[in-house]
Amino acid sequence: MKQLALGVRLRAMALFASFSPGHNAEILSALRGPGRDPLWLWGNRGCGKTHLLQAVCAAAGATAAGDAAAGGPAAYFPLDRTVALPPQALAGFESCRVLCLDDVDAVAGNLEWEQALFRLFNEASELQSRVIFAAGAAPRQIDWRLDDWRSRAAACVVYHVRELDEAGRAEALRLRAAERGLQLPPETLDYLLKRLPRDLRSLFDILDELDEASLVAQRRLTIPFIRDALERHARTKS
Repeated sequence: MKQLALGVRLRAMALFASFSPGHNAEILSALRGPGRDPLWLWGNRGCGKTHLLQAVCAAAGATAAGDAAAGGPAAYFPLDRTVALPPQALAGFESCRVLCLDDVDAVAGNLEWEQALFRLFNEASELQSRVIFAAGAAPRQIDWRLDDWRSRAAACVVYHVRELDEAGRAEALRLRAAERGLQLPPETLDYLLKRLPRDLRSLFDILDELDEASLVAQRRLTIPFIRDALERHARTKS
């Protein structure tokens, strides 16, 4: 996969097929549908917002924001990692067929960034480009400075991305493992879920580390192997 111009890589496994919807089936349907209304996804960290945004890009065949800025099918632009850039960094992205802006609340209160978002929203609307935002809160709950941008953000179709229950997290972990060519028996899934953080990002990151460790050691992901690997992981983080 190509490196994004913003120094961010789209996760290779951030696909619709590897997303366990749980109570978010309506959101999944809206993202996969042909609609052009601007969407706003909000929810707690680790609920799957970034996965969904990147899945939209993957489905549109986008691999690099730099390519998309020239009018490609889709682009993923994470504001939490790019606030050091000038707001002009958004220029050109309105021509994307689909633009996914993550962590939009990271620039709340920054008037220049809010003005840039306002311009991008209007220009994308004129070009009939679809814009999908993600944040930690609904647009009306965020302390914006620019009233014009506040009204545009509030005009989006708003969806609350809900966290998965235990069964949903087990399915998400199973799908992630399947994408990596792994089969996790029920007892192994149960062992992992009782010992790993609840948010999806942490679950997936640790599963990826376990997979790499098993490849290095040439061992299957048995419970004894996972127990030893998690202990080593905890020591390196302490």
